[in-house]
Amino acid sequence: MLGFPQATLARSPWPRRRVGPVFGRGGMVAAAHPLVAETGLEVLRRGGNAVDAAVAAGLTAAVVMPEMCGLGGDLFALVHAHGQAPAAFMGSGVAPRSATLAQMRAAGTDGRMPYRGPLAVSVPGMVDAYDALLARFGSRSFAELAQPAISQAEDGYALSVIGSWSIANARDLIEQFPATAAVFLPNGEVPPPGAILKQSGLARTLKTLAAEGPSAFYRGAIAREIGDFMAGIGGALSASDLADHATEVAAPLETTYRGHTVYQTCLPSQGLILLEALNIIEQADPQRLARGDAAAIHLMAEAIKLAYADRIAYARDPAFGDTPLDLLLSKPWAAERFAQIDPDQASEETSPGPLNDGDTTYLCVADGARMMVSLIQSVSSNFGSGVVAGDTGVLLNNRAGRGFTLEDGHPNVFAPGKKTLHTLNCWMLADPQGRMTMVGGTPGGDGQPQWNLQMLVNLIDAGMDVQAVADAPRWTVWPGTDPLDRPNPYDLRLETRFGDPALEGLEALGHRLVRQGGWGTACAAQLIARNPETGVLVGGSDPRAEGLALGY
Repeated sequence: MLGFPQATLARSPWPRRRVGPVFGRGGMVAAAHPLVAETGLEVLRRGGNAVDAAVAAGLTAAVVMPEMCGLGGDLFALVHAHGQAPAAFMGSGVAPRSATLAQMRAAGTDGRMPYRGPLAVSVPGMVDAYDALLARFGSRSFAELAQPAISQAEDGYALSVIGSWSIANARDLIEQFPATAAVFLPNGEVPPPGAILKQSGLARTLKTLAAEGPSAFYRGAIAREIGDFMAGIGGALSASDLADHATEVAAPLETTYRGHTVYQTCLPSQGLILLEALNIIEQADPQRLARGDAAAIHLMAEAIKLAYADRIAYARDPAFGDTPLDLLLSKPWAAERFAQIDPDQASEETSPGPLNDGDTTYLCVADGARMMVSLIQSVSSNFGSGVVAGDTGVLLNNRAGRGFTLEDGHPNVFAPGKKTLHTLNCWMLADPQGRMTMVGGTPGGDGQPQWNLQMLVNLIDAGMDVQAVADAPRWTVWPGTDPLDRPNPYDLRLETRFGDPALEGLEALGHRLVRQGGWGTACAAQLIARNPETGVLVGGSDPRAEGLALGY
């Protein structure tokens, strides 16, 4: 078709900067897909609040971004309603209770968990998290907010360039499971950009949830369908595992950075990594970090390595033991860890400090009544486990397969009924006067806390606007915390837009560089800031993704 992109077998590099940030006052949504942002903005225009808009947008994302998120995935969020304390929502589930460590070792390879397939699935937390968000802060019903997603699933939507590329890239996985292939490979072929993709099974499930409420996913016919299907293909997830799931709601984790308060999601989220890393680099001169040169990148990369080491050594599902969060997020601990950074040499190994006693989409919303929402949801890896649960149309996550280790005695070793530590995290920022002024986040597995760190340094230390922050070049320390990636020597993966002086300087410091092109990272940052005096909103959206910020 004249003017349409051809079948896409390689992701476009998107080598361009947005013209500038987007302004609004009545409300704003920033998301990684145009239909997701449009859905949220329409809810705001019709009088819904930021939570209503976030839920509607998230449900649309579950349909139009199936490689990233879906009803079979997890969700973490932060919400701040004006005049109230912020709240953190942790919507992830446990490993199946009938599964055993011996079973996982037998099904895995090279001493690692089965990464894909029916044994990689944990209890999905996303649907119940929507219910919990609406129960606490919503002003519209789930049934009303689900209508755009139902239409997108039942009538179909035009597949984007990235959507087509994602299916092509995951074709080998999709073809392993007939129910999955029936949805995403119609007629056995990758649908090209612009093709209409319909998901009739998912539409039926969404209609059931709209009629009966989200609890039907966990204690109704949908739960039984999922459990029966999984039993038929050798999975361990059962209807009884779904039945007692509940979203955890708590006060967020927090720290201060240059007088600002940064809020993060709680365990089993890895939000503590960002907060510890911020505490460590706060010891440095802000002007030194603002330069963004080799010395600044080196310092932040070494801080991230230390925070990762502490997370791997000490963090766990709270139901299975304590994590020393008060110590790990304290300023004295950060000062000790900062003192261990060699300013002239990259570390090859990082040890945890001594104690004295992965694929996703992110969106954010702000409304005219000063409510702000920071929300991230995921099926873990691209297309999760690869398993669509039969006629339900629900693509199931691979969070258990990706997150747990099989190492005896490890805080994150697999156990039935246990939650794995989770890469999903998102943040909020309050100014020194305590006024909530910003929300932000990005997908990207172990890249998330690293890119969030870079965003906050660019915002606070370098004084960039939200769109400049979204456009800025990115770096990533690899490996992070994913058991599949460890152990391996450290790489520092950078976009070449940092320039030759920075890249050469980092090599001189001993970093093993992997150059990723000008826009080569998988970051898809979305940010919204509010002027606390005027209420004016400003949004930025990452040009590496295909989304946008919309405001009115």
